[in-house]
Amino acid sequence: MAKKLTTSAGAPVSNNQKSLTAGQPGPLLISDYQLIEKLAHQNRERIPERVVHAKGWGAYGTLTITNDISKYSRASLFSEIGKKTRVLARFSTVAGELGASDTERDVRGFSLKFYTEEGNWDMVGNNTPVFFIRDGYKFPDFIRTQKRHPKTNLRSPDAMWDFWSLTPESLHQVTILMSDRGLPITPMHMNGYGSHTFSFWNEKNERFWVKFHFKTQQGHKHYTNDEAVQITGQTREKYQEELYGSIDRGNYPKWNFKIQVMPEQDALKQSYNPFDLTKVWPHEDFPLIDVGVLELNKNPENYFQHIENAAFSPSNVVPGISFSPDKVLQSRIFAYADAHRYRLGTHYEALPPNAPINEVSHYHKDGSMRFFTNDFGNPDAYYEPNTKGGSVEDRSVQEPPMKVTGDIRRYEENDSFGDYKQPGDLFRLFTSEQKERLFKNIAAAMEGVSKEIINKQLGHFDRADPAYGTGVRKALGL
Repeated sequence: MAKKLTTSAGAPVSNNQKSLTAGQPGPLLISDYQLIEKLAHQNRERIPERVVHAKGWGAYGTLTITNDISKYSRASLFSEIGKKTRVLARFSTVAGELGASDTERDVRGFSLKFYTEEGNWDMVGNNTPVFFIRDGYKFPDFIRTQKRHPKTNLRSPDAMWDFWSLTPESLHQVTILMSDRGLPITPMHMNGYGSHTFSFWNEKNERFWVKFHFKTQQGHKHYTNDEAVQITGQTREKYQEELYGSIDRGNYPKWNFKIQVMPEQDALKQSYNPFDLTKVWPHEDFPLIDVGVLELNKNPENYFQHIENAAFSPSNVVPGISFSPDKVLQSRIFAYADAHRYRLGTHYEALPPNAPINEVSHYHKDGSMRFFTNDFGNPDAYYEPNTKGGSVEDRSVQEPPMKVTGDIRRYEENDSFGDYKQPGDLFRLFTSEQKERLFKNIAAAMEGVSKEIINKQLGHFDRADPAYGTGVRKALGL
């Protein structure tokens, strides 16, 4: 027997097809509360989309540990071989709005929420090991170049290349974005990276710097620009179709979880800044260490509830995993959680996809959307410290101190050689066919850009490798 339709307050609905009218032809009555409630709710069904990473696709899965790394981290999810941890994954494009095509050339977000016994750990990364900037101060300006021009309301290639040409450290990420890997055919055919340098600490209170890598088992597959145009003409939801369909058919995508580890003191011995988001750590110096296998095996029952309401933040760490002096990471620790409070509400972490599996007890009270009891069974303990039996701190999970030196100032980076070496090394790894596609992609992305900006950017390509600049010039017809 079908369930009876009710209002949101639980009252039965006698007719959900026709409005109340004064006479058969109308007009409508404002006393038709069912109509008013229905229209008012529809006006509020859409929440603000994410400022970046608005278009996304997600699923649930499992991380299974295959190698013992407890000597590096005391985190409970790494505690034993064979241990399984539930995971929520969300992939996304950076620049496009909620209705954008899935198959645009763009960086892809690669975010994971691990539901551990000691709280949620969020790894909020991308499908690239580096990014366009090394200081979070530049992030709002960079994102404005990816959004719409205030006068034309169109994307502005001129603004994009203007910013990149004035930001030499962006060249590494620009090279990856304009290469084949800038357009993976599905979320399953790309790697994921923490990108930033993070830190581990173990039971002995020893700290290690760490990089996170998720290597696709599906292999790398990419569209050319022309192929992507054809796909967009057929569907704007290609990634959603592929991810949902693959899991629905039981063809579960997998990634090998690996880490690079650097002893704390070794950071001072490198010729580059290991906390610079525009740099990678050479694998010959810091080889990949196996950790486990990530498998996505469950589609969400309700996309809005589980994926649109999902809130990932680098500030969500657990004992054994922490941060580094990476300036962009430090900025994101604040910015992401603050964005969620604006978009979803004060108590966003009580929503189903964000709620931890372990017991929660804190002193955050009231605020908008307090839709649950959060006195944790003790209404007298609403401040701290108290003598009312409230929750108390646990010194056993205090992480070791992080050493810092130097003066407080706004430091200028003088790393022009380093800004070109790694992009040049990457370029020289490409085959001749990959280089030709790179040149063609850059030329297409520079359509409509002023000659002054193009010439400035060509200078960066030249410094990475003379053949890089020559190839782009030829593709541009210069």
